Amino acid sequence: MSDLFLEDSPQPDKRNAGDAPLAERLRPRALADVVGQEHLTGPEGAIGRMVAAGKLSSLIFWGPPGTGKTTIARLLADAVGLRFVQISAVFSGVADLKKAFAEAREYARIGQKTLLFVDEIHRFNRAQQDGFLPFVEDGTVTLVGATTENPSFELNAALLSRCQVLLVHRLDEAALGALLERSETDFGRPLPLTPEAREALVHSTDGDGRFLLNQIETLMSVQLDEPLDPAGLRDLLHRRVAVYDKDREGHYNLISALHKAMRGSDPQAALYYLARMLTAGEEPLYVLRRLVRFASEDIGLADPQALVQCLAAKDAYDFLGSPEGELAVVQACLYCATAPKSNAAYKAQKAAWRSARETGSLMPPANILNAPTKLMKDIGYGKDYTYDHDAEGGFSGDNYWPDDMRPETYYRPTDRGFEKRVGERLAWWEERRERAK
Repeated sequence: MSDLFLEDSPQPDKRNAGDAPLAERLRPRALADVVGQEHLTGPEGAIGRMVAAGKLSSLIFWGPPGTGKTTIARLLADAVGLRFVQISAVFSGVADLKKAFAEAREYARIGQKTLLFVDEIHRFNRAQQDGFLPFVEDGTVTLVGATTENPSFELNAALLSRCQVLLVHRLDEAALGALLERSETDFGRPLPLTPEAREALVHSTDGDGRFLLNQIETLMSVQLDEPLDPAGLRDLLHRRVAVYDKDREGHYNLISALHKAMRGSDPQAALYYLARMLTAGEEPLYVLRRLVRFASEDIGLADPQALVQCLAAKDAYDFLGSPEGELAVVQACLYCATAPKSNAAYKAQKAAWRSARETGSLMPPANILNAPTKLMKDIGYGKDYTYDHDAEGGFSGDNYWPDDMRPETYYRPTDRGFEKRVGERLAWWEERRERAK
């Protein structure tokens, strides 16, 4: 049996070697040493329970980079006595998978089962993912996949049905603080930072433990006359770029958060999510399209100016571009967030569309049909039609529904904003319809 994968055979422990990277030196030796994932590794967590039972099911770890997915997989293999094999979907192909499965079967014959860890598993295409199924089902391998993308969108349903999806959280301040302390213990000296800079360093990592350790290693490698303040830290180190793929889940999460913050009339939170998107490189015109939709879906006639404001912001951005035009986007966002809300038009559309599909080809009543020919007049088209402008109050109260369909009420205005006045008007008209019967 060959050792195509380095993790397939015992390797010297380099964690204590002076030239090993800090992240390698601090790699946890037991699940209890993993920080920030106690919801999984603790006694009541899914992983803690599996280890206690001595039986591991196939898993998918879903979470952001630098949160310990690979480390947990290694420690899981050790904890339940499985051979650990790691491959990356970025660098591996079908031949590598076949070789891994063949070697796993050979080891199984001598009683050694295999944990196959697949990093970035979502990078494999659908056919390659299907290739895992028989080997997972017959127990040739216990599959542990890691992904930063939503498995619901990126993994086959058949593969998902055979795996338990576990959420790996971004590291919070407590977990990152623990890594800072472990790093100082490893180096035997404190970080050359003021308390404020220390806090700024933690915030700059965006929950990525690996990035934090790399930053610490850089800090410890330079000679400093005095501790750095936040400004000095910023000059020395680069801030981690926020995770944001414009065609993936982070994109949809933030636009959803923006939409719901506006719907909830929280202009401060709405502005925060707008800033998150635009500073991460989102296309402003995409955001404007969503604002225009929001103005109709969640405000509607409660404030008809909302749609006008959003379209004006689109024109302003087209005219000015970035960054000047982004202020118009902000204005539209704040207008929507602070406007009275109504989804009455949205609900009316859904109800009317459903009714139209159900009623098929019913003819409108004859009195409101045009009669451009004599024949059409002779068969009753347009007969007894009342011209509303000539009626008392500009309202005739005529019937406009097909003869074989009862009148429906799709639009029910709220009592908020301008829509309250619309509701009063509709009630006035309805009263007169009743009188005319």
